[in-house]
Amino acid sequence: MKIGILILSFLTVAWGQSPGTFTATGNLTSNRPFTRATLLPNGKVLVTGPGSQGVGAELYDPSTGKFTATGNTRIWASHSSTLLADGRVLLAGGYGSNGAHAELYNPATGTFTPTGEMTTARIAHSATLLKNGKVLIVGGETQFPYRTDITAELYDPATGAFTLTGSFLGGGPIVGSATLLADGKILVVGFYSALAALYDPGSGTFSPTGSPSRYHGSAILLTNGKVLFTGGIDDFGEDIHAELYDPVAGVFTPAANMTTPRLDHSATLLGDGTVLLAGNQRTGSDGGRAFASAELYDPVTGTFSATGDMITPRFGHAAPLLPDGTVLIVGTPSAYADGYPEPPAELYHPLVLKPAPVLLSLAQGQSAMLHAGTSRVVSAADPAITGEALEIYCAGLIDGSVIPPQVSIGGRMAEVLWFGNAPGFVGLNQIDVRVPNGVVPGPAVPVGLTYIDRPSNEVTIGVR
Repeated sequence: MKIGILILSFLTVAWGQSPGTFTATGNLTSNRPFTRATLLPNGKVLVTGPGSQGVGAELYDPSTGKFTATGNTRIWASHSSTLLADGRVLLAGGYGSNGAHAELYNPATGTFTPTGEMTTARIAHSATLLKNGKVLIVGGETQFPYRTDITAELYDPATGAFTLTGSFLGGGPIVGSATLLADGKILVVGFYSALAALYDPGSGTFSPTGSPSRYHGSAILLTNGKVLFTGGIDDFGEDIHAELYDPVAGVFTPAANMTTPRLDHSATLLGDGTVLLAGNQRTGSDGGRAFASAELYDPVTGTFSATGDMITPRFGHAAPLLPDGTVLIVGTPSAYADGYPEPPAELYHPLVLKPAPVLLSLAQGQSAMLHAGTSRVVSAADPAITGEALEIYCAGLIDGSVIPPQVSIGGRMAEVLWFGNAPGFVGLNQIDVRVPNGVVPGPAVPVGLTYIDRPSNEVTIGVR
């Protein structure tokens, strides 16, 4: 790096709340079981799902701790909600009159607008943003008549259209997991079948990989590149076991046992690389009963340990990581099942509180980004061109992590060529990217970074 840049001090935040505890925050405007919650680039959280006041959506503002209504959507329960590269949110499928319906939420206007229809109606499917900016929709269940679906399709934000791609092997993953791996492939695991497959965006096909030993309840990519599977169901009910999938070897291996069985729990990767597991639904004679317990998984030691309990017993809730490093717990299918009034949402305060990554800037939002291999700042006077390699400087990536950041330029996903610690600068990260095709030129093209599902601040560069 041949240019003097003000290095942002990126420190672990001192926290006023007791670490490892949950505290109450605002009340939803409507009781929303089967909730989806998506963190937006502006730091607010879009919450969608059926409400006691009808179908709708609301926003959670971490700065005030309050929920406010936003827009009006036709989407019902068991839909998917995916943040796109341009900052909009794709909502697709779910219960309702037309399970193939899809909409886009625009945070700038607070409105929902229809987009292309899916090729088939889907409930409880998976939706994953790929490195090329498209969204992979896999499996699910159709409505009227109910049947599982083995097909997969791609949503292209540039055209607003869905097109079929390969079929999942061995049966439809009704609420199975789909995990974006570090190499860009997608690991898909069925829920009611112990089968797994890899989707290759380059060929558009699925290929078999190792088989898990049980029906998994959750899956999350760890910073070391492996995937942690926890809980779910075995032949005896909810499960205490956990497994790790190794993409290099293509196999599942047993991990340590959780502190308690879990089903329909949340799993959130925290800013320090540990994983928060919260909630549980009990099966058998206690079917539908929710529990408030939570625990942490440490990938360094490979162990689970209990942390504080939630204020409210929950299952099937959403648990997004917020910009400041806390976790929002929202949604109460437990209340829906038991007929209780909607309790407040709550916040988990991690043992280590790390905020979202920050893109470095010079003045008035101008990015501290260089033409690769030079000391020239990318600016309106010295713009980038399509296909050019650029060096981005930021702070906040997890040291040693193999999870690549996702970079958008002009609302389009950029190819990440390399990322890691900037040579010779303590606390500074560098990301080398290629300017994607289709970027509308201009003197102030927006650049954004998403890392572990948290958007950074936005900066601008010139593009011609």
